[in-house]
Amino acid sequence: MKRLIKLHNNEEANILFGRHDENLKIIEQVLTVKIIARGGNLTLQGSEKKVILAAKLIQELVDVVRSGGSLKSQDLTYALRGIKQDDNLDLHAIYLDRIDVMSRRQFITPKTKRQKEYVDAMRQCDIVFCIGPAGTGKTYLAMAMAVSALKNQQISRIILSRPAVEAGESLGYLPGDLNEKIGPYLRPLYDALYDMMEVDDIQRYLEKGVIEVAPLAYMRGRTLNDSFIILDEAQNSTPEQMKMFLTRLGFDSKALITGDITQVDLPTHRASGLIQVQSILKNIEGIKFVYLNELDVVRHDLVQDIVKAYADYGTKTGKKSTGKN
Repeated sequence: MKRLIKLHNNEEANILFGRHDENLKIIEQVLTVKIIARGGNLTLQGSEKKVILAAKLIQELVDVVRSGGSLKSQDLTYALRGIKQDDNLDLHAIYLDRIDVMSRRQFITPKTKRQKEYVDAMRQCDIVFCIGPAGTGKTYLAMAMAVSALKNQQISRIILSRPAVEAGESLGYLPGDLNEKIGPYLRPLYDALYDMMEVDDIQRYLEKGVIEVAPLAYMRGRTLNDSFIILDEAQNSTPEQMKMFLTRLGFDSKALITGDITQVDLPTHRASGLIQVQSILKNIEGIKFVYLNELDVVRHDLVQDIVKAYADYGTKTGKKSTGKN
């Protein structure tokens, strides 16, 4: 079967094709079709099913490019992964969903269908739980939404929190003052923040309390109004801590809770608040649970393979990966 796709101009073709036609080569390899590029037009050859799938993918990508979206080789990899799972996938809706941030990169976009569902849930609900493995963008997208809300004056402050005791080690035994003790635990939150805001802005907001980073234990007794609150690594919270955190929510605030329930570092006799809360709050309107998996990993390709390998191992042996050594 053959299918012809016409492009508008050379600039459009250059973005779509990629450097040295690398994008076309990736599509050919993954979908086992032949793509011939001549004069700004593409001819697809192969089995009917493969050509139809490749034509849909390319047309979706053309629509993204024509709407001003960018197209990197990593984006193409995610698109191929998604469209092989769901040939009705709306790439246009995913890649043109732009989250405004306050750095030179200007905006961040979801990369997969479930990431798009996660972003939509954060817009629609005041409490959202996102559960999934490493590299799926749980914390990163939550941070992007928080920065965007601050930029657009939808909230007046961002509050970032994490359980500060991991693998059974108490902060009290670590050297230094409070900031020095909790710094290593909160570093991933800072990493995401520095990717979305200018350094001077971050320092100014931290000094003024517009952005606050604190261990979970220091949230007790507070009422948080007009805030975007993120609890990261929530699988390491106890049920008591989870209840305490959720009841901090004040007026005009949102709470985002992220974690990986296969990476619990609590002592074996302590239950995870993130695991327990799923059954307690699952039927409450206005609270949304979003689940990501290895198909949503947006780090190095090997990370997806590693996550899947551990999941397969757990299935075969009946054991869960806890992240403990």
